[in-house]
Amino acid sequence: MSSPAERYAAARRRAAQASQFPALDEFALDLGFDLDDFQREACQSLERGSGVLVCAPTGAGKTVVGEFAVHLALRGRPNDPVVADDAATPPARRKCFYTTPIKALSNQKYHDLVSRYGAEQVGLLTGDNAINGDAPVVVMTTEVLRNMLYAGSSTLQGLAYVVMDEVHYLADRFRGGVWEEVIIHLPASVTLVSLSATVSNAEEFADWLVTVRGETSVVVSEHRPVPLWQHMLVGKRMFDLFHDADAARKHDVHPELLRYTRETARRLELGEGRSAGPGAGRRGPRWRGPMRPDIVDRLDREGLLPAILFIFSRAGCAAAVQQCLAAGLRLTSPDERAEIRRVVESRVTAIPGEDLTVLGYWEWLDGLERGLASHHAGMLPVFKEIVEELFVRGLVKAVFATETLALGINMPARCVVLERLVKYNGEAHVDLTPGEYTQLTGRAGRRGIDVEGHAVVVWSPETDPRQVAGLASTRTYPLRSSFRPSYNMAVNLVGTVGVEPARALLESSFAQFQADRSVVGLARQVQRNTETIDAYGAEAACHHGDFDEYFALRVAIADREKAIARQGQTQRKAAAVASLERLRVGDVIRVPSGRRAGLAVVLDPATGGFGEPRPLVLTQDRWAGRVSPGDFTTPAEVLARIRVPKHFNHRSPGARRDLAAEVSGTGLDRHGGRRGGRSRQVAGEDHQITQLRTELRNHPCHACPEREDHARWAERRRRLERDTEELRERVSGRTGSLARTFDRIVALLTDRGYLARDGAVTDAGRMLGRIWTEADLLVAECLRRGVWNGLSPAELAAAVSVVVFEARRDVDERASLPRGPVADAVDETLKLWGEIEADEAARGLTATREPDLGFAWPIYRWARGEVLAKVLGSGHEIDGEMPAGDFVRWARQVVDLLGQIADSGGAAAELRSTARQAIATVNRGVLAYHTSA
Repeated sequence: MSSPAERYAAARRRAAQASQFPALDEFALDLGFDLDDFQREACQSLERGSGVLVCAPTGAGKTVVGEFAVHLALRGRPNDPVVADDAATPPARRKCFYTTPIKALSNQKYHDLVSRYGAEQVGLLTGDNAINGDAPVVVMTTEVLRNMLYAGSSTLQGLAYVVMDEVHYLADRFRGGVWEEVIIHLPASVTLVSLSATVSNAEEFADWLVTVRGETSVVVSEHRPVPLWQHMLVGKRMFDLFHDADAARKHDVHPELLRYTRETARRLELGEGRSAGPGAGRRGPRWRGPMRPDIVDRLDREGLLPAILFIFSRAGCAAAVQQCLAAGLRLTSPDERAEIRRVVESRVTAIPGEDLTVLGYWEWLDGLERGLASHHAGMLPVFKEIVEELFVRGLVKAVFATETLALGINMPARCVVLERLVKYNGEAHVDLTPGEYTQLTGRAGRRGIDVEGHAVVVWSPETDPRQVAGLASTRTYPLRSSFRPSYNMAVNLVGTVGVEPARALLESSFAQFQADRSVVGLARQVQRNTETIDAYGAEAACHHGDFDEYFALRVAIADREKAIARQGQTQRKAAAVASLERLRVGDVIRVPSGRRAGLAVVLDPATGGFGEPRPLVLTQDRWAGRVSPGDFTTPAEVLARIRVPKHFNHRSPGARRDLAAEVSGTGLDRHGGRRGGRSRQVAGEDHQITQLRTELRNHPCHACPEREDHARWAERRRRLERDTEELRERVSGRTGSLARTFDRIVALLTDRGYLARDGAVTDAGRMLGRIWTEADLLVAECLRRGVWNGLSPAELAAAVSVVVFEARRDVDERASLPRGPVADAVDETLKLWGEIEADEAARGLTATREPDLGFAWPIYRWARGEVLAKVLGSGHEIDGEMPAGDFVRWARQVVDLLGQIADSGGAAAELRSTARQAIATVNRGVLAYHTSA
């Protein structure tokens, strides 16, 4: 306990601070809690007139600093000198813009500020909403502020503060450049408040902010207000990852956890506990970790709910809820269930009943009433919002989520569970980074509610506790710029400041700042690699002859074999597609691979013209669903025919059982006589490979007894040479790289008539400057060439969808299109894209993304008024029908582009009118609800 003298000294310090920082003292009085040291330090910097960068963990209370900027703006200028004649003039009104990366965060922050300052003082501007936009405090998405800056909006008058919440989003590959555009273009009179998650290069980011914004204080806090305890769940036993805080600092894993996991792994290697199930004949047992319902039940018994269980798969999240329901889990009381149903029913009243059925509403509601839910981007947005609301209120106790939740709105939990430490990033399965691990586990521990938070990693034989300890203890989350000039940005910059000043602005970006700093390190790495390459070359030398020449033959053979394999794969896929298109109801086929391998009978050939055939089948294991060409390594062969009842209901368990018995009764072998090995003769028959192999065998080095050792060293040298060449290209390309890219873009735009030879922006350029989409130049070209003129509203929606949609995963074959005007317009669009891509390639520019046809049918059918079930079923998806959340998200983007076309001065009057009609036809049902929500 402090002494009277210490308490007196503390009181004197507080009084001195109050006199030095009166605005902060006023602000703190209304908070209802004491400010943390980092919050006070950041707010004091703001009151002194400095910009500020605040880096702190999730849930630490960074937004308090942003709210203080709001307070300063509303407070006016009490410290400004007052001229005698103007003594009666009130302080000048100042504004504060509070920007967030996503609409959900903007909506949440808007409601928070309205509850504190009143609706007349606060506005909201997002792509969907415009409320009180002239208010002194406006919450908006970062893109809205960027557009204001380029348009020279009068709303910017009086702007004193800009809060950039979640500023670490500038690392985002798709949207990050917007943050840098705003930071660079904001008037010098605006004070910038940057709020970021903990990043390891905060000082570097702050150094850049100082160069472009002037004085900027850096406030970094590693302290979590709610301590986080790390655990591992091994089978049915829960272990602490670290023995104590000191062990955590040293990355020392709890010895008991290490001993137990090693012993478990050893037993698995020796085959103990082998199950008698399908895997019994394999070498070693398959590890069966704890079931998801058991994990939730365990958390419930130990008082660790509410919990977020991260599963890096949409299908996995939905399956987890079903598994918990099947296990009979119920985490809610009767009163909670009644409140959940009341909340849900009040939020879905605008959605038609038939759409609710298609969306799986009743199964979803059953899970909610039991306190269980999933949360991922494939869900209808209103469903996600309801889950978030119920979870924050403590009514939903366990949410199975993908990592997108960690980037979303404030949704803290008592406990976070990670089922795996590997996730699919859209291209490959990769390990979680320390930054991602910190972001996910940062959700655990609710300030003011929980004494401590808990993070649990589920152990598997591939999971090393020491790896988890490294993730949990490492604070390496560097901020990397994703900024690059776009066509829209170029015409706006040139139109605002001119060509040369625009180049200077780009060279002041964080991207160029980082690039210039990194060149020194890259050059050193090139030198080290060159020395290592020479050493590898000495090891690869062979006294029999020129081993470089011999190794080049081996590489040529491998490359040729890969090329032949790719060609064969394409041919096999085409044969599989053709065989599926020939199937009829009642055909018995064999699915050779995938989860549904075995005999199956065709229920619906599904040759409806929506891309590749996906027949509905029933397997002899009683599973009914659609299969795709990807399930067939060989063409589908009709082995027999059986009668399928005319009105067969594949959702009836009894009907499935009876028909599956008929399939088994055919007596056909489930797996067939052939196995999946492919003959290597195809490669051997290739004339080029035969010739190369002959040269290889005749080479003197082929007889060397140490040939394979030499080859290993040669392969290492080849890989290092390839890596070093990439490094050299990066060194040569980084210095002044953004300015060079800008010059190439300007040259292309000049040749195409968007900029005049003297650097002036043409009418076409002004139109391009108001197109905000990734394919901005392609859209502008389509408008100039009249590609979309003369289309009906539904046809226009389908035609423009190809420039905004991007499938989650690559699909080999091209999606089908509605015949007639839509197909013609899309063909013209693809032709224009080809011309643009050729121009970009000639100038060394990053290519505009190829139009994706996968959303044309769904949006076309929706705009024509067809029911949601048919619309989702016509999506060009690998896994069946399109998820409702994806449909709404892409439909909103189509509507956004249609709105830009409707407002475009460069579009024909008839096209603008059609675009407005198309918006009206799309904004119905689930879209109309989402628009108004």
